[in-house]
Amino acid sequence: MAPTIADIRAARRRLSGVARETPLYPTETFSRLSGRSVFLKAENLQRTGSFKIRGAYNTIATLGEAERQAGVVAASAGNHGQAVAWAAREAGIPATIFMPQDAPMAKVEATRSYGGATELMGEGFEDAVAAAHAHVERTGATLVHAFEDERVIAGQGTIGLELAEQAPDAETVLVPIGGGGLAAGIALALKELRPDVRVVGIICQPGYTIADGIAVKHRGELASLILDRFLDETVSVSDDEISEALVLCVERTKFLVEGAGAVGLAALLAGRVPGSGSVAVVLSGGNIDATTLISVLRHGLTQSGRFLALRLLIPDRPGELRKILDLIARGRGNVVSVDHHREGRTTSALQTEIELVISTRDEAHCQELLELIRSAGHTVERVGPPS
Repeated sequence: MAPTIADIRAARRRLSGVARETPLYPTETFSRLSGRSVFLKAENLQRTGSFKIRGAYNTIATLGEAERQAGVVAASAGNHGQAVAWAAREAGIPATIFMPQDAPMAKVEATRSYGGATELMGEGFEDAVAAAHAHVERTGATLVHAFEDERVIAGQGTIGLELAEQAPDAETVLVPIGGGGLAAGIALALKELRPDVRVVGIICQPGYTIADGIAVKHRGELASLILDRFLDETVSVSDDEISEALVLCVERTKFLVEGAGAVGLAALLAGRVPGSGSVAVVLSGGNIDATTLISVLRHGLTQSGRFLALRLLIPDRPGELRKILDLIARGRGNVVSVDHHREGRTTSALQTEIELVISTRDEAHCQELLELIRSAGHTVERVGPPS
């Protein structure tokens, strides 16, 4: 059965002193770029690094004694597993968490640190779910589903109660959608308290994505029933758009968010959010793997013209590379890396190809450096974005 506003209020009472009532911050940068007032609901500052603690704790807090003795099991791409492990530890009951084999190691290690017994199974979230169900059949443990549970949805809905109080004049609320539990809970709470507010769900591109927290193949049936009634619109964003938003969020707001946590900002920057009034954006989590963060930052900086990657042929003799580096230094570019290729890339045995990555100020600076190199008689090819 779908939860009610009374269930969400009861969840809020259970979560008092457990889950943080996360702050809502105004952001001048995103307000200026979008032309409307923007506020950030910082669930990346929540316990275990994401909103998931709300639903996980609310569910575990309602278990009977026999269920507690049998323990709990969950399937997760990372954040839900951390939350279930933490909540189970606090309740003094065992937890087993099944995660995809390619789950970010930061999330796997964090889940283990909270006391969860982790098992890596299959290629995606659905494989982990199947393994969790099999574990239930073997052991009698209680499955704490990431989104297909009215207690989980009610827990996530407490964010909607907070938003109704913190942003009473917001025209639109942007919420990431994977399985739909977060969006369903927030939409249900907000529409009960503020029927005029628009709730817009943000989804990512299908397949492999940096927004691993919402990379599920199918939305939950229970969540879908709620969203069909209360969600106003759904928009999608690409990985490139998520990368750009994530880099800007880190650099200008000082908030570290994961890919799924940045999708609302990505939609806003891409101009896909209807309306002109104020917007509250749910930053759903901040548990990004360090290696992923490095890759995303480099890609995002290249997208925005802060890194310039280029390729050119030079004579294979002493001093030629130095001439190119002197040109770049004259143009105030900072060389990050240099690679030589002598095999298979040249048209003559007397040539070598070099690939350079240069730290730059902006796209205009990139164009200045390219023109400086071309004016010295070189044919240079830009590698990668922007197109």
